[in-house]
Amino acid sequence: MANKILYICQEITPYLPETENSTLCRTLTQAMQERGNEIRSFMPRYGCINERRHQLHEVIRLSGMNLIIDDNDHQLIIKVASIPSARVQIYFIDNDDYFARKAVLVDPETGDGFADNDERAIFFARGVLETVKKLRWAPTVVHCHGWFSAVAPVYLKRIFSDDPIFRDVKVVVSLYGDEIPGKLDPEFATKIASEGVTDKNLEILKDPSYENLCRFVLDYADGVVLASDKISPEILQVVRESGKPTLEYQSPEEADFFDNYNRFYDEIQ
Repeated sequence: MANKILYICQEITPYLPETENSTLCRTLTQAMQERGNEIRSFMPRYGCINERRHQLHEVIRLSGMNLIIDDNDHQLIIKVASIPSARVQIYFIDNDDYFARKAVLVDPETGDGFADNDERAIFFARGVLETVKKLRWAPTVVHCHGWFSAVAPVYLKRIFSDDPIFRDVKVVVSLYGDEIPGKLDPEFATKIASEGVTDKNLEILKDPSYENLCRFVLDYADGVVLASDKISPEILQVVRESGKPTLEYQSPEEADFFDNYNRFYDEIQ
């Protein structure tokens, strides 16, 4: 059956360099659209993205909302661009406080993750879901790619679970070998709780390591995709222990690669 698929992506090429994550997000959206699914794709508008070259422009009717993260107001700016060769439109979540810096998730001077990556991830998740509500577009599947999208599943299952736009949605989480350097801010759990999430699972984020973040996000997933052959044995064990329906790793070169994704979306309905 045809699905309405919301892709929440940490990165997408050609806006960022080619990686397993960015390349799959680029090809998967096009392949699913070509198979008759309706698609919306979102990523952060990192400051290193060349807006002029990629012809990003602000969508005034969707911008202007303020999101409160850790008691501070942050303006939500929505931009959009198209990948002409794919006939795919990409929405960008932007904010000067979180995304103006000329880097993605790691400080190039220190090699460490940015200290506010937890708040950036919260803002990204909230920004995507609030924008989808404004679009009045109800997805049947939300597919989250990369650890930076990890806040979206808990919001979908807890904060937005009664919203008509998201009430019946199924959540798929793709895991990659993109482990966080170090840990996220120890107040990460408190900040999510202040958004209105009351959940005992937040306890695990009091030690916000990559492994614990994976454990946390899997609690809210309806299906898991192993999107890399570089996932650590520890994370693979977490996936096995979760008992969630899993699409095993497969090479993008396989003939039925995209058809397997299409079938997986149907299977978890």
